[in-house]
Amino acid sequence: MNGKVGGWVTGLMGIWIFIAGFLNFSPLGNTLNNLIIGLVITIFGLSMVKPKPWQGWITSILGFWLMVAAFIPFFQQSTGNLWNDIISGGIITIFGFSALVGKSV
Repeated sequence: MNGKVGGWVTGLMGIWIFIAGFLNFSPLGNTLNNLIIGLVITIFGLSMVKPKPWQGWITSILGFWLMVAAFIPFFQQSTGNLWNDIISGGIITIFGFSALVGKSV
């Protein structure tokens, strides 16, 4: 996979995180977290279509934040939301780093 694919996947995952903020399984804290993080990941992820290492770092860090936030009680009240953030955060982190190196992951 190259940086373009990583950028597209990360951008699409950011859109999903943004949409997930509106789903009923999110408490208010996680809704705001998903809306803000999803929007930022979408912007930086789609801008990674052309190689720019700093966007890869930002999206990777934000993907890692999603995984960490999944275990903060204030943000989570349901198992579905917990797993959504863990899986989505992992995908975003991996593809963010793959866009940094432009090599296969």
